[in-house]
Amino acid sequence: MNLQRELDVAIQAVTQAAQLCENVRDSLVTADTAIKKDRSPVTIADYGAQALIIHTLRQAFPADPIVAEEDAEDLRTAQGSELLAKVVDKVQEVAPGLDKASILDAIDSGKHTGGSSGRFWTLDPIDGTKGFLRGDQYAIALALIEEGSIVLGALACPRLPENLGKPDSPAGQVFFAVRGEGAAVRPLRGGAQTNVRVSTTSSPTAAVFCESVESGHSSHSHSARIVSELGVQAAPLRIDSQAKYAAVARGDADVYLRLPTRADYEEKIWDHAAGWIVVQEAGGKVTDVHGNPLDFSLGRTLKANKGVIATNGRLHDPVLSAVRAVLG
Repeated sequence: MNLQRELDVAIQAVTQAAQLCENVRDSLVTADTAIKKDRSPVTIADYGAQALIIHTLRQAFPADPIVAEEDAEDLRTAQGSELLAKVVDKVQEVAPGLDKASILDAIDSGKHTGGSSGRFWTLDPIDGTKGFLRGDQYAIALALIEEGSIVLGALACPRLPENLGKPDSPAGQVFFAVRGEGAAVRPLRGGAQTNVRVSTTSSPTAAVFCESVESGHSSHSHSARIVSELGVQAAPLRIDSQAKYAAVARGDADVYLRLPTRADYEEKIWDHAAGWIVVQEAGGKVTDVHGNPLDFSLGRTLKANKGVIATNGRLHDPVLSAVRAVLG
């Protein structure tokens, strides 16, 4: 499977979007916005990142449809004009040739319904909005799906340190993978790529569990019971966004749990596609809480699945058993 051009374009797109997001963070996120719980900076970055990535994809692969999180309906209203002006300003800092009409058109080009046939991209322009606003972890996630199966993923983590054990090490990594070719990482600001592999931890008691910072995204109480069931000794690693998949793929963590908080919730494909292939190609395993493979062929959501378990592979069966024991 020769997807080198697709991979190069995907890495370029998420890298450019990461630059925009960091520009927004540096210039628009302040102590005052945090106090006022002002989400406008992340909204600007969300729209801007989507515009940049979709424009890049359409230039390179004009026939490829895209499944993305946002649309431009609110930006086209009178009430959205001020926000749109800020989006245009931030996009043009990175891509001066893009005008307002092109930006709106790009944002609105992510409405594909997905499914089991053909080829399409799926995009989350900012995964981890609260992490973005706190100055913690967030991710820009892009994946290519062919005939219902993920074949390529690029996952930019602008705030993830080169070495998670050394928080002051250089931050900004982009993880990527092509089906059957393994997973790799390189600095967002350029540099040599290195292969990534999951950990070799085989004892549940020695495992490091990774989970969402927000309990609304994954049940912390159930996680605590699962950890107790397995005799895990280490404190959980709580980070936002698909950076959790990156942590498992690189061996910073051994297990990522995203446990259902509502019986009717359907995970979105863009929240997992890029992270899924990076972990799989790094030697790990990803299923739902029932042990079923994640099915990305059913539209814009993982409607056949409940929750997500990602592990280094060696720990998957004991973790799955503990999850079943706790969740019933």
